[in-house]
Amino acid sequence: MLTIDNILETNRMVTDHNLDVRTITMGISLRDCAHPNITQFCQNVYDKITTSAEFLVKTGEDIEAQYGIPIIHKRISVTPIAIAAEACKTDSFVPVAETLDRAAKEVGVNFIGGFSALVDKGFTHGDRVLINSIPQAMATTDVVCSSVNLGSTKAGINMDCVREMGEVIKRTAELTRDRDAIGCAKLVVFANAPSDNPFMAGAFHGVNEAEKVVSVGVSGPGVVKHALEELKGADFTEVAETIKKTAFKITRVGQLVAREASKRLGVPFGIIDLSLAPTPAVGDSVANVLEEMGIERCGAPGTTAALALLNDAVKKGGLMASSHVGGLSGAFIPVSEDQGMIEAVECGSLSIEKLEAMTCVCSVGLDMIAIEGDTSAATISGIIADEAAIGMINNKTTAVRVIPVPGKKVGDSVEFGGLLGRCPIVPIRNQWSSEAFIARGGRIPAPVRSLTN
Repeated sequence: MLTIDNILETNRMVTDHNLDVRTITMGISLRDCAHPNITQFCQNVYDKITTSAEFLVKTGEDIEAQYGIPIIHKRISVTPIAIAAEACKTDSFVPVAETLDRAAKEVGVNFIGGFSALVDKGFTHGDRVLINSIPQAMATTDVVCSSVNLGSTKAGINMDCVREMGEVIKRTAELTRDRDAIGCAKLVVFANAPSDNPFMAGAFHGVNEAEKVVSVGVSGPGVVKHALEELKGADFTEVAETIKKTAFKITRVGQLVAREASKRLGVPFGIIDLSLAPTPAVGDSVANVLEEMGIERCGAPGTTAALALLNDAVKKGGLMASSHVGGLSGAFIPVSEDQGMIEAVECGSLSIEKLEAMTCVCSVGLDMIAIEGDTSAATISGIIADEAAIGMINNKTTAVRVIPVPGKKVGDSVEFGGLLGRCPIVPIRNQWSSEAFIARGGRIPAPVRSLTN
């Protein structure tokens, strides 16, 4: 039963501890938009999106006003364009990206995801066209996000694509150098990408999804930190129990918003992604949650263990609050979007190598990390390969969103603004080359654990 204490507690979480619903994301299938003529395909896509999501933003605003729960973003995800546009007789999908951008702006959403390809086992013609189109597409659009899934536990790692994506990221950075390589902030490389993720830049509407769905991504690291402030000196069992209870409460807020949005839009409810997503705001940091457990500064020995506890407890608490949990669901560690992470990098406590270790137990991977602009494509590919291997072997989602900022060196910083935040240039301490390794190509075979049938 909903009591006045429940209402007051939720109100305190919102007003004092930065609780928010990070996104309502409408997933839209574009499979029925297929057409060999790209102009007609783009028109079909524009019509489908603007009709399906016409009331998405207003609905989010109405729910926000009625319940007093901040809903930070309204977003759209679509069928991976490499699939939806494959019938088009063209050598570039840039016009499709521009159509997505135009449709997203027409309905007023913050981002649209799905300029994507799924190539963990190999390429089709559509995959090739899409990957080649990414740099120009990211340069000529504002709210379109792109992703490429190149590895999975079942299929292994497509090392030809690993090599190509290092080059794609470099080209994207160069084409958006006048905006500090902002194109790379909208591009993520995955292993084991989920098909129901409402968070950008990796959201796409999987081919196994319904015609349309509404999914919600919740947040709330500030709420978890506040709960832990009451537990000075408590043992880890009590810490884990407190995080579980807090995650339950956070997820129930998301569940309320998701069901209300589903009812008002007449669109099926998809999933709740219960990830702790930080913001650049002070007091809304995953790093600060880890430090509240007793780590002097995020990155110190013990950080990975603390993050493992946090991630597991969030999942357990959230699963009790909703029957439809999906997406990534855990704890994000994007450097530029987390003030505690930024401070840890600036004081030398947190390195890209330590971040890689942390990705073994967190939601995603190396996320929103600005690096020196002259970092080679092969080095970026090596970073991607390492993350994909962690995901493949551990049967979890991993990702890389690195931003080689032209002209920037260690000691500099870059300002992206909004939720994308600010990032000091993170050093890559090992300067030895992996070029010969990346040049081999082919496919790293799937591990033994893939044979589960």
